[in-house]
Amino acid sequence: MTQAQRGRWAVAAMFFVNGFIMGAWAPQIPLLLPRHHITEAVLGLLILGLGAGAVGAMLFAGKLIAALGSRRLVILFATLATPLLPLVVLAPTLWLVAPAMVLMGALIGSMDVSMNANAVEVERQLGRAIMSSSHGFWSLGGFAGGAVGGLALARYGAVEQAVGVAVIAFVIVQIAARSLIGEAPAVAHAARARTAIFPRVPALYIVGAMALFAMIPEGAVLDWAALYVSKELGAGLAVSGLAYALNAGAMAGMRFLGDGVRNRYGAVATLRVSGLVGAAGILLAAVAPGPAVAIVGFALTGLGVANMVPILFSAAGNHPGMSAGAGLATVTMIGYCGILIAPSAIGFVAEHIGFRVTYGVLALLLLVVAGMAGRAKAADGRASIAVELPLEGGV
Repeated sequence: MTQAQRGRWAVAAMFFVNGFIMGAWAPQIPLLLPRHHITEAVLGLLILGLGAGAVGAMLFAGKLIAALGSRRLVILFATLATPLLPLVVLAPTLWLVAPAMVLMGALIGSMDVSMNANAVEVERQLGRAIMSSSHGFWSLGGFAGGAVGGLALARYGAVEQAVGVAVIAFVIVQIAARSLIGEAPAVAHAARARTAIFPRVPALYIVGAMALFAMIPEGAVLDWAALYVSKELGAGLAVSGLAYALNAGAMAGMRFLGDGVRNRYGAVATLRVSGLVGAAGILLAAVAPGPAVAIVGFALTGLGVANMVPILFSAAGNHPGMSAGAGLATVTMIGYCGILIAPSAIGFVAEHIGFRVTYGVLALLLLVVAGMAGRAKAADGRASIAVELPLEGGV
């Protein structure tokens, strides 16, 4: 394999590790309640702290990537992130758990930005899309972390599971680090120029808003689909669990197919069709007469949403006049609010107007992204590296 081809699999391994850690973290969350004698409200604040740490760190990740390069930052943040799960689990008091969770969020979030920036560089050097399948590896890692981590948790205990996950993640990171590629000299030189934390580039914030609109429905299905199918459509526990399971499975599968679709039809057409399919799916779930139709609708939503965020991230990383890290830091910071913050607001709204109306409104967000798909044309790459110019505006 060429260096770029090896780099493609190396960055895929980093996506897998990021998802693996978060997937293994999920079954640990309920154990915090009895361990520290806290309520669900306090647990919610702790989880919010993790999300705030991730979003806050994304503000500064772009400047670090511009200064040091995505390869160095992926290795650094991935290595530092691997022991964080044991650190959270072993923290003896609530006052130590809280900062440990904020730190875990910050490192996972910074790793997220840097590995997406590295995937953009791989796309440039290979001359084809790999972002969707990279996010597919994140989904695969999340599944492995949740499934294997859950079994290990039940069999061996919380500390043993956390340490085992940390060791596996560390080994994968160190092996993959050898094959990660760095930015081309021209890109690296331009990226070292002044990079704004809040760039004055309105078009970039539009791409960020599109990512937000794509991620809000994704988060709404993740957190509320099972409750909607059980509470409003009368499904049992086993059936209601399929609402998110099939959505996640469809999303993961489509992400592995998404690069081929995008390479053939282009980012704009793929994004437009994806938005329409996702909107149709979530609208079908909203008007479903029973659980079966709703579950099909959520699966269709997964097929549509799957490639929207990867395309928008590629567009951010290739935004004219921006380093990949700066563009991605801005867009990921805005977009991830759709996963980290919006679901709580959705629950509040749905309590007053019902999930049917709520999901119907969310379909409109995906239609907006489909209508604005032309804004993502930069995802197909740039003809010349000369546009990688220093950005003078911003904070």
